[in-house]
Amino acid sequence: MKHLNNPLSILLSLLMFITSAISCEANNTLAPTGRMTIARAAHTATLLSNGKVLIAGGMERNDVHTNSAELYDPATGRFVGTGNMNVKRSGHTATRLSNGKILIAGGSNTEWLSSAEIYDPSTGVFTLTGNMSVRRGGSTATLLADGKVLIVGGYDGSLHSGAEIYDPATGEFTATGNMSVGRSAHTATLLSNGQVLITGGGASRNVLASAELYNPVSRSFTPTGNMTVVRHKHAAMQLSNGDVLIIGGSDNRDWRGRYTNAEIYKPALGTFSAVSNMNTARFKLPAAVTLLNNGMVFVAGGGTSAETYNPATNTFNVVKGEMDAARFYSTATLLSDGRVLIIGGYNTNIEASPSAWLYKQQDTKTS
Repeated sequence: MKHLNNPLSILLSLLMFITSAISCEANNTLAPTGRMTIARAAHTATLLSNGKVLIAGGMERNDVHTNSAELYDPATGRFVGTGNMNVKRSGHTATRLSNGKILIAGGSNTEWLSSAEIYDPSTGVFTLTGNMSVRRGGSTATLLADGKVLIVGGYDGSLHSGAEIYDPATGEFTATGNMSVGRSAHTATLLSNGQVLITGGGASRNVLASAELYNPVSRSFTPTGNMTVVRHKHAAMQLSNGDVLIIGGSDNRDWRGRYTNAEIYKPALGTFSAVSNMNTARFKLPAAVTLLNNGMVFVAGGGTSAETYNPATNTFNVVKGEMDAARFYSTATLLSDGRVLIIGGYNTNIEASPSAWLYKQQDTKTS
């Protein structure tokens, strides 16, 4: 310990840290696992308190939506049907509440939806709850520190700037503050201070770089710094240090404007700054990104390969193994044992897949 402040010792420690992190990345693998009971894209996948994963709704292809749901059991690697939702829906949100139940809200089928329902893992039954004040597809849902759920933005033929709060105690939605602009296909990330960071979104002809913060105490939104590029259909993930990694998405060219670009938001400064690019341009991946137990970020969706972001080296690294197609609007769920379940998504022909993959870390400890 007497050499702790020696510059050479510090440099050697840093090099050992980086080498260990790279070694961990090199040993990670992506491999197929069991198949879902049906093909799905724009579905939700939510880790339950018992370690199983609830997969709900989605679309099989354009204008073919489902109300079916199933459970993935990591112990057996099998998908088994559970109760159906009351409404067919895709592009909805799913939030695990403090009581272990799951709030499903909004989305669309042949129309935009305001309805919401609750899944009870103890019974396997979906029950309708209060409706949102407006119909919302492409909205976000964030569990707040007080156990309530913040629903933001969305689309029903026009963009919504409004937000509302779901209270599990009453089963009702109530309006809260408005954003400065309407947003859909944006992101919402709970920060360590309890506020929620909203980034980008918009519509195909008016994609946004702006961001704002929701304060649950004042129930209001305030602008924060702009991102380095406009983006929608992107993803955001809070890192272990409280910063937020924002990746991919596209500009107003949609499919032709996909990004490899990534950036970091620092809550303490309210600023965005670019970091290293991904290896693959990706969009339509908001639910296909998760924080691993070792502090890295796993990125799937929008490409046949997956990659990890390492905050220690500020690099993205492709993992071993490939999926069968570039899956858009797939999901990636961190399991209780540190593996990641990647399921569904659709290809460039808007045909969904029942396929599933598992990402296994050889060392889930912090590198």
